[in-house]
Amino acid sequence: MILSNREILAALEDGRLVIEPSPLGGTDAAALERVFDRTSINLRLGDVLRVPIDQPGIIWDPMSGSTIEALARMYDRGELRENGYVLPPRQFLLGMTAERVALPLAGDLPADVAARGCLAGRVEGKRSLARLGLLVHFTAPTIHAGFEGTIALEMMNLGPAPILLRPGMFICQLILEPVMGEPFGSGGQFFGQGDPSGRS
Repeated sequence: MILSNREILAALEDGRLVIEPSPLGGTDAAALERVFDRTSINLRLGDVLRVPIDQPGIIWDPMSGSTIEALARMYDRGELRENGYVLPPRQFLLGMTAERVALPLAGDLPADVAARGCLAGRVEGKRSLARLGLLVHFTAPTIHAGFEGTIALEMMNLGPAPILLRPGMFICQLILEPVMGEPFGSGGQFFGQGDPSGRS
């Protein structure tokens, strides 16, 4: 079961979902319609990129060492400036949402709110960009309950023409789902991330 836009608004108001900067600050009805689809909330592209470094002959073994350390070595950090970044066909890069998202666990919420349970999310592409060939995630759409940080975007252009990525453009949508029961665990290695490499 996924939340409607009205339920997403309710979650923002009661603290089960936190988005900073807030998508609700001083927005009129037309602005809210740009931010919300019927069953999702749109998020914008931030200004931090990680562009792969050309490393011919190197094989990365995901089973040896820290993924965060490997990503920091495999990608150059860049800044997405106002004039944008041209993503050529068949190129892969990492980006981030402009918004910081938190999905607090029920135990971290006031008792009256905790009774409603916590939320998990999925980040998905926007249809208008998908039709140009832009992917925003590779098999990893899940935002677990308890997550806090910016959302990493694994972007690739599978279309026939270069795509201009600009900071602040609506790049993806966050779909929210109720979680049954209280999960356990630390939140994973990317908890609190503020960089596409997973660093805070």
